[in-house]
Amino acid sequence: MTTRQLLEIPFSSGRSGAGPATWGQRAIWDAVSRLPAADAPRYNIGTAAPIDPGLPLPVVLGGLEQLLHLHDSLHTRLLPDGDGGLRQVVDPDGRLAVEVRTCPGSTGPDRTGVAEAGARLHEELSARPFDTAEQWPLRVGVVEADGLARYVSLVLSHTAVDGSGMNRLVADLTALCLGSSPADLAELREPARQPLEEAAFQDSERGRKRDAGARKQFLRKLRLGPARLFPPPAPPAPDAPAAPFPNAVLRSPALPAAVERVAAAHRVSSSSVLLAATAAMTARLSGTPEAVLNVVVNNRFLPELTNAVSVVAGDGLFHLPDATAEFGDVVRRTHAAAIGSYRHAYYDKLRLSTEIERLAAEGVPLADRSCVFNDTRELVPAAPEPDGGPRQETTLSWPVEFEPRPGLTYALDALQSPEALSLAMTADPAVLPRPAVERFLYGIEELILTEAHTVGADHSGSDPRA
Repeated sequence: MTTRQLLEIPFSSGRSGAGPATWGQRAIWDAVSRLPAADAPRYNIGTAAPIDPGLPLPVVLGGLEQLLHLHDSLHTRLLPDGDGGLRQVVDPDGRLAVEVRTCPGSTGPDRTGVAEAGARLHEELSARPFDTAEQWPLRVGVVEADGLARYVSLVLSHTAVDGSGMNRLVADLTALCLGSSPADLAELREPARQPLEEAAFQDSERGRKRDAGARKQFLRKLRLGPARLFPPPAPPAPDAPAAPFPNAVLRSPALPAAVERVAAAHRVSSSSVLLAATAAMTARLSGTPEAVLNVVVNNRFLPELTNAVSVVAGDGLFHLPDATAEFGDVVRRTHAAAIGSYRHAYYDKLRLSTEIERLAAEGVPLADRSCVFNDTRELVPAAPEPDGGPRQETTLSWPVEFEPRPGLTYALDALQSPEALSLAMTADPAVLPRPAVERFLYGIEELILTEAHTVGADHSGSDPRA
């Protein structure tokens, strides 16, 4: 029988202060505040993993306390200021709750009981919304067995961290639990602006110039793309409830090697290969020769944000004319176009939205921004892969449905896993019904595998589809 207890980690003598919210904090806070409370948890950022071979619980708790000293975002609250603004308050002290589940012991060499308890705990922690005005944006769960911590779950409000920030957070917690000191890690992780420092930069002359330049480039591209990619859906029947948006996951063991082979052959990044295939399939299925994608950019290549554990990711607008050309050419042009998009993905989203609304009200034609691409492969997986060993065949599943998302045609995420690359796609079924989503995902895989075979045949004679 599993028992539960709630522990508290005391935190004191931390950095403190208050100031305006950063662009990233404000953008996510605005998005979450418009959602029903039941839907808000889908914006949480979480990861869970076994601790092998296990650590004493005090070591894990000590690592968490040190983590709070490293990253101010973990003890920061966000409060509306009453005039439409948003402020961040960094607390110098407080307590972090840790939910501990104790299992009677392992049930086998793979500790199946611990893994099941950890998965349940992670699901429970992830399903709760955050009150970012009253709570710190961090929730922790630990599963203990045989006297050691065997599994850990971290769930954060998206206002505190993005996917790349979570990846760095996990690396830091691991290092702290293995004996690294906070001072050594802070020196190693430079540059890494804290959120109050980032807000100060954004309000500086240099920050305002970066913001203005990025928004100018975004709006320029917005005027160049087609106003609609996919044909409009038929109007729904009167009083008919909105259909949920299904989520499809294509899991391909052959894609990781194929993506790297294509990237090496064309001297581009592996992310450009996936983006090119997504753009090509968008053009093919929409019946237009070009593609416009909202690309999530982690912005960690910018000075002083390299190791930031906060929310600094932004949207880059990617426009590719003639996306139906020969795929190798599409890959190369995608890489060149993506670099420009990435350079201009750090800006004040609230100001940009205001400008877009003004242009739309004036009748200025603007490009379709309803297709979203996010390469999350560098990130820590949200949960371990299911048991049963690696599967060698590509599989397609439909694990979940989401509430309708106004203004979205599809969102496609590239996901990391130990033995495969997964493509997760959530789409408006009125625009892309399930058969079209299947064609889209299998089409991405086929484009990349075929190109990998073409560029690799002269060198190795091997076929990544084998």
